[in-house]
Amino acid sequence: MTETDAALRALAHNVRGARTRAGLSLDELGRRAKVSKGALVALEKAQGNPNFATLVRLADTLGVSVSALMEGRAEGRVRVVSAERVMPLWTGEQGSEARLMLTTSGAAPTEIWRWRLEPGEEYPSHPHQAGVVETVSVTAGRMTLVVDGSEHPVEAGQTATFDGDSSHTYRGEGTGTCHLIMTVHLPPGPSSAP
Repeated sequence: MTETDAALRALAHNVRGARTRAGLSLDELGRRAKVSKGALVALEKAQGNPNFATLVRLADTLGVSVSALMEGRAEGRVRVVSAERVMPLWTGEQGSEARLMLTTSGAAPTEIWRWRLEPGEEYPSHPHQAGVVETVSVTAGRMTLVVDGSEHPVEAGQTATFDGDSSHTYRGEGTGTCHLIMTVHLPPGPSSAP
């Protein structure tokens, strides 16, 4: 079995389990997450290739992290994750990418992301569930963070944080590649645990 097949099977198992725990039918999950029933059926059969936006909508609707939907079983007390072993969940036309490295465990999990934004390329994100807080730390280059239509420049060595329940966009600026680490802090509670 290839790594892609294993990832699709873990995703199928985790989505089906989270949907069952939430007491949602395929129709109801599809309606709430704005995902077709056919796409959900394929996903729960480990078929297809869901995009990043679909995974975020499903995670938000189910009250879990994106990585809770994607990860296999934990293999011990310490996890070391190499960026090369994590597939990008979003790739832009100019080479930008976002990789979900891991999600911490506990009552209030945190997703750890590595992003690369090329100049002029942007990723618009839909609002997340209430209580989600995002933090963006630029390690090289510069970007513009747009929250509710207001632009905020963030340069290497700077960190910005905001409530993720509003529309927001990440855009690479300048002439060089922007590298950043993003954390997505999920609200505490039993529904958010991976």
